[in-house]
Amino acid sequence: MTKSILLVGVGGQGTILASKILTTGLMEAGYDVKMSEIHGMSQRGGSVSSQVRYGDKVYSPVIEKGSADIIVSFEKMEALRNLDYLKKGGKLVINDEQIDSMSVITGKEEYPDDVLEEIEKHAQATVLNATAMAEELGNVKAANIILLGTIIKSMGLEDIDWDSILKDNIKPQFLELNLKAIKVGMDAV
Repeated sequence: MTKSILLVGVGGQGTILASKILTTGLMEAGYDVKMSEIHGMSQRGGSVSSQVRYGDKVYSPVIEKGSADIIVSFEKMEALRNLDYLKKGGKLVINDEQIDSMSVITGKEEYPDDVLEEIEKHAQATVLNATAMAEELGNVKAANIILLGTIIKSMGLEDIDWDSILKDNIKPQFLELNLKAIKVGMDAV
């Protein structure tokens, strides 16, 4: 049975790195894995999404609307924007962070105050502030690995050796921080 994971966020949040580490772990665990990523002006704070599908045999990296087993949103508006990809009964994890898009910064649009309330009307979500949690660990940039930890726990992937995968994919000076971050994420859901 193929499982579908959608990671969404804003450029610079580490969405792609988290999905690459996830993909590496799944491949090392023996799954057939397909991944695709979309960078929408990601260097300028645009939307970024990464689709990861895994199972015995996966034919396409594309997640159809209404078929994601889990959506992990690194920014709350991106959760609302991608909600139609979540399957009925799927899991939704949201980092309670607001990052204004270029249209909000320039005054063309307003960031809605009720994003989380709007999401709750359509899906049950686990909301956490991964950014603040990462700050407590000593580096705000570890939020992506905290969110990766939520995926690992939510999808029952704890038996994969994530410590060694992090060791192979993270710069040595940030390894200790990220080993803590992944555990914080697993404990948060």
